[in-house]
Amino acid sequence: MLARLSIRDIVLIERLDIEFATGLAVLTGETGAGKSILLDAFALALGGRGDAGLVRHGAEQGQVTAVFDIPKNHPAANILAENGLDDTGEMILRRVQLADGRTRAFVNDQSISVQTLKAVGAALVEIHGQHDERALVDAATHRRLLDAFAGLEKDVASVESLWDARRTANTALEEHRAGMERAAREADYLRHASDELKQLAPKDGEETSLASRRTTMMQGEKIASDLREAQEAVGGNHSPVAALSAAVRRLERRGVNSPALVEPAVKAIDTAINALEEADQHLQAALAATDFDPAELERIEERLFSLRAASRKYSTPVDGLAALAARYAADVVLIDAGATRLKKLEQAAIEADARYATAAKKLSLARQKSAEKLNKAVNAELAPLKLERAKFMTQVETDEAAPGQQGFDRVEFWVQTNPGTKPGPLMKVASGGELSRFLLALKVVLSDRGSAPTLVFDEIDTGVGGAVADAIGGRLARLAGKVQVMAVTHAPQVAARADQHLLISKDALDKGKRVATRVNALAADHRREEIARMLAGAEITAEARAAAERLLKAATA
Repeated sequence: MLARLSIRDIVLIERLDIEFATGLAVLTGETGAGKSILLDAFALALGGRGDAGLVRHGAEQGQVTAVFDIPKNHPAANILAENGLDDTGEMILRRVQLADGRTRAFVNDQSISVQTLKAVGAALVEIHGQHDERALVDAATHRRLLDAFAGLEKDVASVESLWDARRTANTALEEHRAGMERAAREADYLRHASDELKQLAPKDGEETSLASRRTTMMQGEKIASDLREAQEAVGGNHSPVAALSAAVRRLERRGVNSPALVEPAVKAIDTAINALEEADQHLQAALAATDFDPAELERIEERLFSLRAASRKYSTPVDGLAALAARYAADVVLIDAGATRLKKLEQAAIEADARYATAAKKLSLARQKSAEKLNKAVNAELAPLKLERAKFMTQVETDEAAPGQQGFDRVEFWVQTNPGTKPGPLMKVASGGELSRFLLALKVVLSDRGSAPTLVFDEIDTGVGGAVADAIGGRLARLAGKVQVMAVTHAPQVAARADQHLLISKDALDKGKRVATRVNALAADHRREEIARMLAGAEITAEARAAAERLLKAATA
């Protein structure tokens, strides 16, 4: 339910904070006091269209904040979860309207898109007026309302699940059938290509590996002669190692008598010998690396040629040949074994169709029976609303040739406004005032099923009075026993039924240079005065006060 509404700098509203309670809250006031402004501001917080004209003159921006108390599993909380937003239990919707026309939207102080705000707002509040019965425009909503009235939500969810299973089974069947048809058209080519690629047995990354090995072998062949010449000089017959080793031995024998003269030279020659031996080892290793079998190079050349020839033939990169071979092999298998699998998939699709059709037919029958009960309940509400000659009817059109996620049915609310006239869709046949009363009758019957937790009725009592206005007030009060109801009204009979009475007025400020809209919660005496004004007009008489008192007492009786 709506707990609090705060408005800053919207049109004539400078600063406004309203606390709301459960039950029926009515908003009254003279024409032009700002009731429409208040609703426009509320709609803005719920994701309605922004407009730079909403910002109060002289202000840079306006802001509306709506605070709701909702249960944990409410659909609005699910919308937050789907969008990765935190749910703190209390839901705070805030909309900032800038003077340049831009807007910003927030839920629980987390920035969101206007589309997300609108989805959350629609789950929390429905605003209805003579020309704004948005809940009745879309026929899909009519089906949802009928299902809610009949308690068929679990049956609908089951049909939706079976529809998804049916679609999955049929998609698998169609994909397999298309694959078989494609394979059959190219059977000879596929068998030849599959055999050829199977014999070639390409591997992922094989071309890169072979090309790298070939490059190494070819480069090694070029430098092998230089390596052999260097190895011969360092460790072959012309190596100085033998002569240097003999010289070291002679010096070591002489060094006994003159170590200071001999030892430095001996150490230096030893270092040179070690360096030459190490170089010899490196050169031998390099020669071993460059040594290759010419037959291996030939095999690599032939393999690369075969792979690249296949690549050109099948217009596929060499690295894609392995995947192509697997696909062709699978297509051949599909040709050979596809018929068996096709039968299994066909049977699975038939069974999925049958399960869906059975559940959808059962749901259709339940809707037909529930439609009769809904018609009876709504029609029982019409006579007191001065629609005694009208008739409400729920059209359930079942077309098994046009299945859908929610079954075979198209549900639409129709009315006949007078005997002998042609029935038709509610939105086309009923006038503005009639439409509002039909809506009220529907909402009363549906109560807290298929409805947002807060309902706002904008002057649905326009053009009626007396007993009809009293009937409207009574039904609003009954509806408020299940959901929170707000009503903008000019009917004293409706105002008398309120649990909370809010008076909207315009106050002059700055010695009459400007005005601002105010909202005051009325206590008992002030309520009687306001209802008397609604009865009598500008001049409130004793008779009007007495009549107001009678309305208030009758409302609480």
